[in-house]
Amino acid sequence: MKKDAVTAKEDLTTAYELLREKVDVRDRTYKGDMYPLCFVGSEAADVLEVGRSRSEAIEVGNKLLESGYFHHVLNEHKFKDRYLFYRFKEDEGKVHGETARLEDGEAISWASKIFPSHSSPTVSNLQSESYIHLPDAPSSPALSKEHVVPAPLDEHNARLLDNVRPASWIDPAPHGRYNLVVIGAGAGGLVTAAGSAGIGAKVALIEEWMLGGDCLNVGCVPSKAIIRSAHAVHEVREAASLGVLGINREDIKVDFGAVMERMRRLRADISHNDAASRFATDLGIDVYQGRATFTGRNTVEVNGKTLEFSAAVIATGATSTVPAIKGLKDTPYLTAASIWNLTELPPRLAVIGAGSIGLECGQAFCRFGSQVTIIARTGVAAKEDPDAVGAVVAEMESEGIQFMDHCAIDEVTHSKEAGFQLRYRRTKENGPSASGVLQVDAVLIAAGKTPNVSNMGLEAADVKYDRRRGIAVNDKLQTSNRSIFAVGDVCTEYHFTHVADFMARLVIRNALFFGSGKMSSLLIPWVTYTDPEIAHVGLFEADLKQRGEAYQVFKVDFKDVDRAILDSKAGFVKILTAEKKDTVLGATIVGSDAGNMISEITVAIQAGMGLGALASVIHPYPTQAEGIRKCGDLYNKSKLTPLVKTVFNRFLALRR
Repeated sequence: MKKDAVTAKEDLTTAYELLREKVDVRDRTYKGDMYPLCFVGSEAADVLEVGRSRSEAIEVGNKLLESGYFHHVLNEHKFKDRYLFYRFKEDEGKVHGETARLEDGEAISWASKIFPSHSSPTVSNLQSESYIHLPDAPSSPALSKEHVVPAPLDEHNARLLDNVRPASWIDPAPHGRYNLVVIGAGAGGLVTAAGSAGIGAKVALIEEWMLGGDCLNVGCVPSKAIIRSAHAVHEVREAASLGVLGINREDIKVDFGAVMERMRRLRADISHNDAASRFATDLGIDVYQGRATFTGRNTVEVNGKTLEFSAAVIATGATSTVPAIKGLKDTPYLTAASIWNLTELPPRLAVIGAGSIGLECGQAFCRFGSQVTIIARTGVAAKEDPDAVGAVVAEMESEGIQFMDHCAIDEVTHSKEAGFQLRYRRTKENGPSASGVLQVDAVLIAAGKTPNVSNMGLEAADVKYDRRRGIAVNDKLQTSNRSIFAVGDVCTEYHFTHVADFMARLVIRNALFFGSGKMSSLLIPWVTYTDPEIAHVGLFEADLKQRGEAYQVFKVDFKDVDRAILDSKAGFVKILTAEKKDTVLGATIVGSDAGNMISEITVAIQAGMGLGALASVIHPYPTQAEGIRKCGDLYNKSKLTPLVKTVFNRFLALRR
C-alpha cells in the first residue's frame, strides 16, 4: 500500500485532504457552457480508489458530498464515476465573490475594522473621514474623496456597509464571455442584473462604491425616513387646531440625533435587499467591487481583470452638481449625499437649489427647528405646475421658511466663528434689485445632478457622451456602440428610481433578446414629497400651449372634498383633457396623499380610459380620491350644452 493511500479506516478529513491535493481543479466547458473551478467525478474516483475498490471509492465520495465538502455544480447528482462536474465548497466563493476572513476564521467586516474589541460603539466618538482605505482589502483600492462614507460609523452604518460595501470582498475570477456586464449597482443596475440572471444570463455586476446607489444610501430611503419624523413633529404642533389640548408648541423638542439614528437603523434594515452576498450567492451574479474602465468595444477592466461581454449596460448614475460659486469649494458645504451624516441640527440652514431635494430637505429641517432659507437662481420648482408650486410655497412660508427666488450667489466664505457668509445678488422680475449677505451655520447644495461619465474609458468603447447631459442613447436605450446600453440618471433627465427600474426592464429585452422596447413608450409619474405633496403625470399646460394643442382644464379644490375638509388638508386635483374629448393628457395633484392618488390617473392614461369613465368609478366615501371622480363629473357636465339641456327639458316635460 502506498504511503499516501486512503484506507477504509481513515476518516473523511483525510480523504478530503488527499482529494483536494490530487484532483485537477480547473475551468471546464460542456456544450458551450463554462463551469469554473470544477473537478470531474471519474477523476476524483481515481484518486479515492487508491487502496480500495472502485465501489468503495464511490461510497467515500458520496460521504464527502453528503458532508458538504463539495457538491455537483448544478446540485442535480450524487457523486458518480462519470464525466460530471463537482466543486469544492471553499471554491464556491471564488466563483461568486466572498468576504475575506481574519486569522481566527471570522469574516472581516466593517464592524471588525471599526470596533476591534467588539464593544458597543457610541455615536459621539465615531466620525468618519471623507474617504477610507481598508488595508486588508487586496481587491478594494482606496476610495476617492468623491465617495462619502456613511457617518457616524456606528453599528447601523457598519451593518449597512457590510451589506453593500463588504470589507475585503474578494472578486471572482472572470470565466469566459458574459452575456451582460452591468456597470453601476444603483436601482437601474440592480434590476438589470437581477432580471437578466433570473432568466439564465451569465451576468457580471461592477460597483465602485456602495450597492444600492443613491436611492438606498443617500436618496429615497434616508430622505423619506426623516420626512416621516418631520411630519410627526408638525402634526403634534398642529394638534391644538384639531381639539387636542395640553400641548404647548414651545415645549415640543426634537431629538435630532435620535431622528438620524432611526434613519440609519431603518436604512441598514432595508439594505439586505441590495447586499453583495445576495446578488452573488442567491442570484449567481459575479459581483466585482471597483472602478470599471472600458478597454474596447466589448471589454471592460476592473481591478486589473478583463471581462468580455456580448452586451453591457452603463448604470453609473449621477452626483450632486456643485455650482461654480467663488469660495464654495473651500468650505465644508453639504450635498444630498453628505447631509445624512449630520448628528446635530444646524440652527440656520441655507439651501442652494429649489428642486425636489431642496424643498423636501428644507421643509423637514425647518420642522425640526432650523431657520431655513431656500435660494433659487430662477423660480421655485420651475418644472412643476405653477398652481401646485404656489400652494406648496404658501404652506412652507407659513411654517417659517424664507424663499429667495431669482437670486444669484456670488461668493461664499466660511469661518469657525462666523459660520457661512453668502454674498447674494437678487433681481426680482419687474421689480427692484437687491444685494446683501446671508449668514448661516450650514449650506446644502441641491442644485441638480451631473451624470457620472468621467474616467470610464468610454472613448475606447466608442460610446458618445456629454459631461453635462450624460450618455447619448436612442429610443431603445442603445449607445453609439450598439452592444452597450445605458439606464438611469446617467442618460435621462428623469432622475427617479422608478424610471431607472423600468428603463432596466426595457434593456433586458433589448440587449438579450433583440427586443424593440422604447423609452418613449413609458408613461412617467413623479412626486415631490413636500407637505402637501406634488404629484404629476403626463403633460403640463405649458407643454400643450407650446405644441399649440387645444385642451380643457378640470380642477377640483380640496375645500370642496369632504375628507380633505375633515382632515384640514389643502390642495387640489387638476386634470387636462383634449378639447371636446375626455382623453386625459396630464394631471397634477397637490395634497397630503397626492403620491398615492396619482397612480389612479396614471392607470387611466395607460389603459386609454377617459375622464368621463373615471366619473363612473365608485370611490369610497369619504376619501380625498373623490377629487378625481369630481373632475370626471365636471367633464360630464361640460357635455350638457344649452342645446342638449333644452332637448332634455322638453323631453322631460312630455313625461310629466
